[in-house]
Amino acid sequence: MDQKIKTLKIIHLALVAGVTLAFTILGNFKTIFDMVIDNSSLFYAFIPAIAYVTSNFMFKNILRKIQNDTSNDEKLAIYQTASIARWAIIEAACFLMLILKPDFLLLGVILLIYLILLAPKKTQIFQTLDIRS
Repeated sequence: MDQKIKTLKIIHLALVAGVTLAFTILGNFKTIFDMVIDNSSLFYAFIPAIAYVTSNFMFKNILRKIQNDTSNDEKLAIYQTASIARWAIIEAACFLMLILKPDFLLLGVILLIYLILLAPKKTQIFQTLDIRS
């Protein structure tokens, strides 16, 4: 069980590191607060909100597949799938913000911070999956 959680933490770290590296290389942090939202760029301003809602919906939808009689290993496998799907949506939104609308770098950084906060923690996983240690 601990090995699977460790694997999940490594996957999360790799995703965060990749996005952070991309932001460091491609991002222009000198103009991070020069974001101007007009009618033509309004859609890009909603990308983080859409990613947040979609990722949480997918996460909860995948976790609903867990039944009461499911073993702990199977629960953890489903949780891992749900977490990776959630992180992938947030990561994709970060890259979209960085590549399609670099002026909105601040929104991408906010998504990156959210992705960092989604780091898997053993107590949180056990609580979500109703596993007794």
